[in-house]
Amino acid sequence: MKLSILIPVFNEKKTIKKIILKVLSIKHLKKEIIIIDDYSSDGSREIIKKMNSNQIKKKIFHSKNLGKGAAIKSGLRFISGDVVIIQDADLEYDPTDYKKILSPLFDGRADVVFGSRFLGDGEKRVLYFWHRVGNFILTLLSNSLSNLNLTDMEVGYKAFKTKILKEIKLNENRFGFEPEITAKIAKKKTKNF
Repeated sequence: MKLSILIPVFNEKKTIKKIILKVLSIKHLKKEIIIIDDYSSDGSREIIKKMNSNQIKKKIFHSKNLGKGAAIKSGLRFISGDVVIIQDADLEYDPTDYKKILSPLFDGRADVVFGSRFLGDGEKRVLYFWHRVGNFILTLLSNSLSNLNLTDMEVGYKAFKTKILKEIKLNENRFGFEPEITAKIAKKKTKNF
């Protein structure tokens, strides 16, 4: 199976090169990388322009800041893999975790996988108290409307079978992408993990 990795970027000068190198260093996957810069003004664009690899399929540069959802929509047009993962550029999520996220998709147990910053025995990033409370409320609301049982609806690590993701019409351009994709996945009655 081939993996398409979407990397939306906005002002990640300190981490963008490191995250791209980490993704490139994963050898056990056939992959393509699509980087979408959402009009960064901190030098991220220049770093991206200098990065070269035959695994970087496409570099997209927005002419104005449109938001994470818009960046993902821009990248979706170019994916050719069987599975898509969204990799935020801020190093909150480590590409060495791909195996955990992707194995339910690769072995047919799931069509969609949502990561979680709150489950598992691995290291966890410290979140601000009110961010955690807000996330809990949004996840609870999302679960009540979608009849899912997620622990972290706002998590950046989401992986999809490409066919499923391409069937969904996305409207949200900013961070509304997270609840929108969750609600639309729930309506499709996919195998979620």
